Amino acid sequence: MREQDYAVNSVQAEQLEVSRVLRNTYSLLALTLAFSGLTAYISQQMHVGYPNVFVVLIGFYGLFFLTNKLRDSAWGLVSTFALTGFMGYLLGPILNRYLGMQGGAEVVSSAFAMTALVFGGLSAYVLISRKDMSFLSGFITVGFFVLLGATLASMFFHISGLQLAISAGFVLFSSVCILFQTSAIIHGGERNYIMATISLYVSIYNLFISLLQIFGIMGRDD
Repeated sequence: MREQDYAVNSVQAEQLEVSRVLRNTYSLLALTLAFSGLTAYISQQMHVGYPNVFVVLIGFYGLFFLTNKLRDSAWGLVSTFALTGFMGYLLGPILNRYLGMQGGAEVVSSAFAMTALVFGGLSAYVLISRKDMSFLSGFITVGFFVLLGATLASMFFHISGLQLAISAGFVLFSSVCILFQTSAIIHGGERNYIMATISLYVSIYNLFISLLQIFGIMGRDD
């Protein structure tokens, strides 16, 4: 009888922990997306230029590793907003480039709507079905190196359709990451809501940028 009570209590404790992480993750994700949108709007209105690639890499990875180091303290929240604010700042010049195209407003709004639809649909699927997506870890690892290689190749070789293929690959990669990361939260693979938020934020960000590129390329073809 005591063993049964212990098992029930353990299950209840696990469910409470999952609910806590989910609640904190999506609350923080909503706040960081809003803050990132604000910084993107400010940089877009100020018409700031896109910084040097080394500034981008140092800024992103520096803030990412700082957030990872501080993830168990309140300072982790500060670095989380610093990272997502920086990413929003980088988004401003990108938006200006697309808004300057013919039909650019439609391209941006379509990418935004599709990103929201994909993220909402994939998250709902995992949360409702409760399926364990840990088997996708191998695909994510392989996909990362394939996309890295394709991106490097695009810098040196001008191959027709390669940029569109890379963007489509990033859409698929980001979608799989959302499935995997959401599943990790509800199945115990991720118990730190700060890192869960950052992981989902980066996937959403990459998804939006990739859809912008796809719709932008399609718009130019028209």
